[in-house]
Amino acid sequence: LRWRYSEITPEIEQRLRNELNIIKQTGYAGYFLIVKDFIDYARKKGIPVGPGRGSAAGSLVAYALGITNIDPLRYNLIFERFLNPERITLPDIDIDFCYERREKIIDYVKKKYGDKNVTQIITFGTMAARAVIRDVGRVLKMKYNEVDRIAKLIPFGKNLDEAIALVPEFRQLSESEDETYRKLIDYSRVLEGLARHASTHAAGVVIAPAELTNFVPLYKTNQGDVTTQYDMKCIEKIGLLKMDFLGLRTLTVIDNTIKLLKKRNIEIDIDKIPLDDVDTYKLFSNGETVGVFQFESSGMRECLRKLKPECIEDLIAMNALFRPGPMVMIDDFIDRKHGRKPIEYLHPSLEPILKETYGVIVYQEQVIQIASKLAGFSMGEADVLRRAMGKKNPKAMQQQLKRFVEGANKNGIPTNIAEEIFDLMSRFAGYGFNKSHAAGYALVAYQTAYLKTHYPAEFMAASFSSEMGNTDRIMVLMEECRRMGIKVLPPDVNESFTNFVVTEEGIRFGLGAIKNVGKGAIESIVRARKKHGKFQTIFDFVQHLDLRLVNRKVLESLIQAGAMDSLQGHRAQLMAAVGTAINFAQSQQSASLRRQTSIFDVVEDSGKRKVGKYPDLPIVERWSPFTKLAKEKELLGFYISGHPLAKFEEELQAFSTVSLEALNSLQDGALVKVGGIITSIKTHHDRNQRIMAFVKLEDFSGSCEVLVFSDAYEKNQGLIKIDSMVMLIGQVSTRENENAKIICREILPLTEARERFAKNVCVNLNFEDINDEMLGKIKKLVQKNKGECFFLIHLINGDQRECLIRSQKFRVSPQENFISQLRQMLGKQNVWIEG
Repeated sequence: LRWRYSEITPEIEQRLRNELNIIKQTGYAGYFLIVKDFIDYARKKGIPVGPGRGSAAGSLVAYALGITNIDPLRYNLIFERFLNPERITLPDIDIDFCYERREKIIDYVKKKYGDKNVTQIITFGTMAARAVIRDVGRVLKMKYNEVDRIAKLIPFGKNLDEAIALVPEFRQLSESEDETYRKLIDYSRVLEGLARHASTHAAGVVIAPAELTNFVPLYKTNQGDVTTQYDMKCIEKIGLLKMDFLGLRTLTVIDNTIKLLKKRNIEIDIDKIPLDDVDTYKLFSNGETVGVFQFESSGMRECLRKLKPECIEDLIAMNALFRPGPMVMIDDFIDRKHGRKPIEYLHPSLEPILKETYGVIVYQEQVIQIASKLAGFSMGEADVLRRAMGKKNPKAMQQQLKRFVEGANKNGIPTNIAEEIFDLMSRFAGYGFNKSHAAGYALVAYQTAYLKTHYPAEFMAASFSSEMGNTDRIMVLMEECRRMGIKVLPPDVNESFTNFVVTEEGIRFGLGAIKNVGKGAIESIVRARKKHGKFQTIFDFVQHLDLRLVNRKVLESLIQAGAMDSLQGHRAQLMAAVGTAINFAQSQQSASLRRQTSIFDVVEDSGKRKVGKYPDLPIVERWSPFTKLAKEKELLGFYISGHPLAKFEEELQAFSTVSLEALNSLQDGALVKVGGIITSIKTHHDRNQRIMAFVKLEDFSGSCEVLVFSDAYEKNQGLIKIDSMVMLIGQVSTRENENAKIICREILPLTEARERFAKNVCVNLNFEDINDEMLGKIKKLVQKNKGECFFLIHLINGDQRECLIRSQKFRVSPQENFISQLRQMLGKQNVWIEG
């Protein structure tokens, strides 16, 4: 305990004794020691471990043992929420590890306790209500949009019988005269809840006192892994010890950021960064949290801009509130924080408990504290009350209400006030969040935000490296780098390593992001570069590589991805030279092995580098910009040296109502207007044998699937082509645990977007810079470019105060020639289009 606290106060000592007594009483001392052992192993091996998750972060014993890194006293966390002597159930100490090295911890546990005593746990994917309706609808060959509409009638978290009772339209379908609808629901009711597939649980590991086959049957997956045949709940019921070993990508990002900083001789202990850094809270307040753990969705960023967090407690609260259910309290919470609503308490005794959340019950722990402080419940009894409230059991609630009112009366609280407080608690207990978990994850969020604030290039490079296999995610990070002014440089055989690295110019792409380029090939390239220096030509490059690892396919992939642009020649020349380069390298390497001289034998150049006569590069035509970008996309999954949409950037900014990356933040059914490039098309015949299409649309920020049903397909078939750049009007379609899609209503070419959607052409004019000559030139230009858009002048004086002038006499065209001339005259930043 002394390594955690410089002074052991009576409060700390009492808390420790209470926890130790409960642990001893419940027989879980060995459990704590097992967890401490493998966490100590992880830290000894340099494997990042999370600060704590779940209710275990509320334990002072866990904090003292180094299992968690959250001070439960500092954050007012409750041990009984984790291990309750009034309701003894298996405690859960869930641990986050670096996702790349989680398996090493499992291997250690297997070696320590016996390979036959330790294995992972099975999990079954079952047919939930909405999913089974969709599956059965597909088998019955019903229209996709009709089945989707019916599935969405089912409230989240409800089964089919509950949906029939609660939703009149769904009940009518179940009783419909149309046999198809009755079959859909009847078959679905039979299948609902059945196991659909088996897989390995993402975190669960079981440790048995002897060989597992003495306790549980085992199952071998298609991948050859061994798991239990019993799921997590059954494992607990039969009394086996299970652990959750979770792989958390964010811990890897933090660790890799710190490693990149070490290369610049910057040492940082992430557990000792200040938690009151003003600049970090500015980043949160501005909503600039792309890449920040659990705070990066567009909805969360909007909430942060309203909240303006100033302390870690604000982040903990927002982490707890931004979830289905408590989300309805966010605006009230924010208004109270900023004084727009009064902070009121039903009784003065509530203030110490609810002060940090501005009078709003946010956490389960607050319900426990209210029952304890106001009504005399023990902490364990208060946790039982919290659980009863969450389950909404009327009989149990009535008993608890009576007990609560009696206890409150003893503390001088009138019956009517006590009942109001109980009612308030019961309303919030259903969705109050575990503060211990919120605190642990808010701390990880703060750590990532701190790194992004103070070491943005290193943080973003580490974020890229962790997402190398996720094209959509890479695109989001690239867009964020663009916003931050950080250059993202293409891969380069003369600078790149496996992962992304920071250079003086910006972030250099990792070679590991290129398709067909494996670890062995990259190691060969890096090794040769380290030994021989930077490469000059493709022949110089290839002759120093292990051609068993860097074969023709690897070389072609490197060229098409732009990774050999720093060598002599353009990409078309390099591609044409691959065969010659391989033959040249093989002859050089053979000659070297035979210690013979060839016609290409090299001589020492001032003792620095071998030089000699290399074959000439073939003379071929350069690839067109579009071909160049298309090949980059093929090998990287995205564009790096440019973007086909670049010439339409203004249209996308002015007329798109949402970026594709932010689509998930919209509600089902929302109307949207989005622009992008079509990157894939799959056609399909509906039940009426009419063609419909599933289209992938991509913009600068990300991509989404677009459903083009038969009517829309027939109207827009000419525009539905690969690489077609379009503006699309449609409706958002959301499903639980799936990315949002768009149901297409209309498509038009991006070239027509200005004429269709532009409403205003706007200019900024500084009052001090205006003169007759400037106004005359603007007037002349406006008169030459008549159209349908209003011409708006934002007149700014020296105090940056703005006056808006709308021309009543002239309407203008939004076309590029006119906009370009205005920008030459007034500056690019002072001219824009509004839709």
